[in-house]
Amino acid sequence: MCIEDGRVLLARYVSPKGESNWTLPGGKVEQAEDPFDAVIREVAEETGYDAAVERLLGVDSRVIPAAAARLGVEHQNVGSFYRVRVIGGQSRPEPNGETAESVWTPIPDVACLRRSSLVDIGLAMAQTLPATGHVPPVPVGGLIQH
Repeated sequence: MCIEDGRVLLARYVSPKGESNWTLPGGKVEQAEDPFDAVIREVAEETGYDAAVERLLGVDSRVIPAAAARLGVEHQNVGSFYRVRVIGGQSRPEPNGETAESVWTPIPDVACLRRSSLVDIGLAMAQTLPATGHVPPVPVGGLIQH
């Protein structure tokens, strides 16, 4: 989660079906990859920016019902959220990927976007810095539609 001057860095994800929504830069950890290295790699791949990890914000765990899951199969999602700082690079689309653009978005404007619930979870962690690293569940499955 990159936050600077009251703005958050969001990535516009475009599915293979052409559907679009805003999310946080990120992705999965590769085999034998350190999670901190995965954060730096994913930010670079999806946005073009070089990043440094500042801290672990927390961990979110939720079951995604089949009806809300992208592939139509229920699964458990465990996500680690990190605070990162952009230290270089330039914004660009993900080469041969599903991230069409990355945009610094004023935090108050996020509420009006069609976005992944991951955005709200990350913002809640970044704004409250919960001692346990856990925030109450966001009461949605899948996308928050606006």
